[in-house]
Amino acid sequence: MNSIASTGHERRHDAAVEDARTTAATLVFAWGNPGRGDDALGPLLVEALEALGLPGVECLTDYQLQVEHALDLRGRRRVLFVDASVDVAAPCRLSPLAPARDASFSTHAMSPAAVLQVYVDVEGETPPPAWLLAIRGECWALGAPPSPAAMKHLEEALALARRWIDACAA
Repeated sequence: MNSIASTGHERRHDAAVEDARTTAATLVFAWGNPGRGDDALGPLLVEALEALGLPGVECLTDYQLQVEHALDLRGRRRVLFVDASVDVAAPCRLSPLAPARDASFSTHAMSPAAVLQVYVDVEGETPPPAWLLAIRGECWALGAPPSPAAMKHLEEALALARRWIDACAA
């Protein structure tokens, strides 16, 4: 009976080691609705980064952050959250994040800080260092393309994201 329990534990350990080998050190996680004008900025930035094929970088997108996204932080060394915002000066702002149980914690759409807090609650450990890249948006009209101003902000944000990735890799 001990050998069965031991074997099960070893398999779990082997799976964890394998996950660590296949999980990219850097996660870039963007959210937004590509069908709502400038809300597409986060997914567009991820699309541009994916096209570069940067080693050690995994990109994910979704329409909004949810509790389950805390699991995507497992095995990461750093995380860059990316979103469009009206609350940031043009073109964009990069700021560090800390886990926090905020008003979004119990709602359908969560903040990155709340996702980090869920990671703490579920994993029982400090989450990987995380930053938010907020890109200035102007228009969120349903069916509208991203605005020309927002596309210029996206170019600046992409350059900043590349510098952040390069600095983290150094």
